[in-house]
Amino acid sequence: MTITTRRSKAAAGALAAIAATSLLVACSAEQSPAATTTTTPAGPPTGKVTLVTHDSFELTDEQKADLKGLGLDVEVTQLGDGGTLVNQLILTKDAPLGDVAYGIDNIFGARALDAGVFAEHASPALPDAAKALRLDGSDALTPVDQGDVCLNVDDRWFEAHPDVPVPATLDDLADPALKDLVVLTNPATSTPGLAFLAATVGAYGEDGYLDYWKSLKDNGVKISDSWSDAYYVEFSGGGEDGPRPVVLSYGSSPAYTLDGDESTTSSLPATCFRQVEYAGVIAGSDNPAAAGALVDYMLSADFQAALPDTVYMYPVDPAVALPDAFEKFGPLAEKTITVDPATLATNRDAWIESWTDTMLG
Repeated sequence: MTITTRRSKAAAGALAAIAATSLLVACSAEQSPAATTTTTPAGPPTGKVTLVTHDSFELTDEQKADLKGLGLDVEVTQLGDGGTLVNQLILTKDAPLGDVAYGIDNIFGARALDAGVFAEHASPALPDAAKALRLDGSDALTPVDQGDVCLNVDDRWFEAHPDVPVPATLDDLADPALKDLVVLTNPATSTPGLAFLAATVGAYGEDGYLDYWKSLKDNGVKISDSWSDAYYVEFSGGGEDGPRPVVLSYGSSPAYTLDGDESTTSSLPATCFRQVEYAGVIAGSDNPAAAGALVDYMLSADFQAALPDTVYMYPVDPAVALPDAFEKFGPLAEKTITVDPATLATNRDAWIESWTDTMLG
C-alpha cells in the first residue's frame, strides 16, 4: 500500500503576515511623537521552540528543514496520547513544558482552555473555511487537522458471509446477527474509544446511552484497551485474521487497506464522530513570537498536505489536495454525530465512570 503525499517545494507563506505585522508595528513606533527611541524594524520571529505533542506525531525531515529555513529551531517532546498531553499541560501550567502544544482535540480542548493553558494567537494563516472549527470561537487553540472516528467493516468477510447483514448504523450493532462480531475500545484508555462513547451520548442522550451499551454487551461486543489491539488483533480485516469483522477505527482507515486499486474495508458514515486537533501557543512561553510562527507553519500548504501520511488526518484547509486513496476510500462524512465540547468537558469523567460500571463491572 503506497500513498504519495503531495507537498509543494515552496517555502511556507504563513510567516509573511507575521513579518509584515512586525514591520508595521516597528514603523508606527518610529513615527509616533511619543516615541523617545528609534526602533529597528523586526524580521520574522526566530529562535528555539519546544513543541509538545502526542506520541503519534513527529516532524518529518522535510518539515525540519523547512522550519530551519524559516529560522525556527524546533525540538519535539512527546507526552503520550491526547488525554495525557492535556493533563500534563494543565499540571505544569506554572512551569510550562514548552512553547507550542499540538494534538489537543475537541474532546479535551475545552478543559485546556478553561485551565488557561494557552495564550491568544489569532493566526493570519487560518483559512476562513476552518474558522468554524475553533472551540467557542477562541483564538487560543488553532485548528490544524480533522478526521472522523467511525465503525469500519471488513468487506471481504461480509462477502464471504452473505447471510450476515452489513451494519450501517449504531443500532445495527445490537442485531443478533452480529453477535460476537464487533470489537470496540475502552474510552478510559483509548482516544477513539472516548470519541465513540461521546457519539453514543450524542445519538441516544444521557438518559439512553447506557441502555445502548447494555444491548451491545448482551450481543457479545469485545472491548479492547487500545485501537491497535482492536484493529490489528481482533479485527478480521486488520492483517492478523482476527475473528471480528466490525471494528471501531477511523474514516480514513480504508485508504490504508488497499489491494491494488480497491480497498478491502469500508467505514460507516452514519456512525462517525468528528475529531479536530488543535495547536496553541502555551501561556508563559519563552519565545511566544516564534511559537506563534510555528502554529502558523502548521497551516501552510506543505504541512497540511503531509497530514494524511504523518497523522492519518485531513487538513483543515480545503484548498489542499488529498491523496487519491483518501478521496476515493476515506472522505470525511457529510454529517457526523456531535456533542457540545463544553458539555463533553464537564461530563466526560462521569460518562466514563458510568460506562466502566456498566461494561466492565
